[in-house]
Amino acid sequence: MTIRLRTAHTADLTPAELRAVRTLLDDAFEGDFSDEDWDHGLGGMHALVHDGSGLAAHGSVVMRRVLHRGGSLRTGYVEAVAVRADVRRTGLGGRIMAALEGVVDRAYALGALSASDAGAALYAARGWQVWPGRISALGPDGIVHLPDEEGTTFVRPASAGPLDPSHGLTFDWRDGDVL
Repeated sequence: MTIRLRTAHTADLTPAELRAVRTLLDDAFEGDFSDEDWDHGLGGMHALVHDGSGLAAHGSVVMRRVLHRGGSLRTGYVEAVAVRADVRRTGLGGRIMAALEGVVDRAYALGALSASDAGAALYAARGWQVWPGRISALGPDGIVHLPDEEGTTFVRPASAGPLDPSHGLTFDWRDGDVL
């Protein structure tokens, strides 16, 4: 079976490709993938793996700003990573992540993602590190602590180099992040 990996910006994906990605994500997350989650995965670079049955895996990396130690880091935030059920545990998630990590390493100061329980092992095995410090978001009313994101937020220092966990990470706010 031929496996094809393609990277493309959201603007370069056809409406049919976007529908296929959304269907894959809805299936992979068993209906727990909201319209806000979908929106978070758009506007950046996508990695797509196709096999003989169609779209087999997907992930995207979008730009976010993260405040750390008084500076703003251009951050490649990984979103919408999923593998079709019949081809899970065959290395396709790793291929998606390798493509996205290349984007992060070449274009961003930092990589970050919020891992599900199912995805955490993949990210840890690839060298992503659980952020040991405080996680917040810059909400409409100021900085909001996000304790539910602590322990599930992984980082990949790129050009930023080592980060200081005694200083938190404050992410830019997006719909769905701050209740």
